[in-house]
Amino acid sequence: MAVKARPVVAPIYNWQGCYIGGNVGGGWSRMTTTQSVIDPGIPATGNYGRENDSGFIGGAQAGCDFVAGKDLVFGVQGMFDFGSVKGQHALTDFPTFSETNNFRSVGTATGRIGYLWTPQFLGYVKGGMAFLRNKNEVFTPGGALLESASFTLPGMTVGVGGEYMFAPNWSAFLEWNYMWIEDTSGQHFVAPGTAIGEVLNVKQTAETVQFGINYKFHWDGPLVAKY
Repeated sequence: MAVKARPVVAPIYNWQGCYIGGNVGGGWSRMTTTQSVIDPGIPATGNYGRENDSGFIGGAQAGCDFVAGKDLVFGVQGMFDFGSVKGQHALTDFPTFSETNNFRSVGTATGRIGYLWTPQFLGYVKGGMAFLRNKNEVFTPGGALLESASFTLPGMTVGVGGEYMFAPNWSAFLEWNYMWIEDTSGQHFVAPGTAIGEVLNVKQTAETVQFGINYKFHWDGPLVAKY
């Protein structure tokens, strides 16, 4: 007597829910610095130059996605990454002096919208706020630290990426992000152990390319279906 085959169980790739995960990648930063005021209030216009840096970046992300219809996915996300994106350059108007720019971390709060090209693959764009953390130092011709400042620059970010759900609760993504501040920001650089120094105007843009893994917590229905 013939035995009826057991129904095949296939995964449903459910994008609605929340997730947490981690990421690694590369970062690039471009910063320009110019003098504004030398303490105690003397106007100055020295050009300290522009620096292009690159390095490692990595961290974590969390968010939630909402499915609209069959193909559209809307989401919100928070991401935080530490970086080692730094370098050194000679000051344009004072070439015997040097400056280091160190892009140390970035946090973003974004929304995204995506399209499901297949049940497993989501292409998306994202945009929102970015907060870029930096530490800059200026050195004398002999290499001694002259002044430094640590500061966070609030700005904007946009990005594009793709995410592939390789198991019902797991996905991998690759994305590119661009970050910038709208206007220059005056930052007070001070000599070691003092409150005396100068105000430098800084302006920064940054890019990241990140690969990451997400674990998804679904909230609306079964993860498998029969056919």
